[in-house]
Amino acid sequence: MIGGSVMANKKIDHREEAIELLKQDAKRILQLIKVQMDNLTLPQCPAYEEVLDTQMYGLSREINFATRLGLIEPEEGKKLISTLEKELSALHELSMSKK
Repeated sequence: MIGGSVMANKKIDHREEAIELLKQDAKRILQLIKVQMDNLTLPQCPAYEEVLDTQMYGLSREINFATRLGLIEPEEGKKLISTLEKELSALHELSMSKK
């Protein structure tokens, strides 16, 4: 029974680590887009949209992988993407109001 408990704890540790890594990646995407908006391009610029689409696609693939491994629940992944989309939308609105 002790071995099962150790395995359960390892799975919990990996689960928490997976969620934390995905949150860090989402935060990195938000920072990248913020820097791009502040210094480089406008949100309507095709380069901006391409970077955003590429980053969001990459994160969605990471989330899908973690879900398939059973490290996160599908709803957690959807919530992470939804939260990032809301933050990016707010950032976009703020950027547009400054210009």
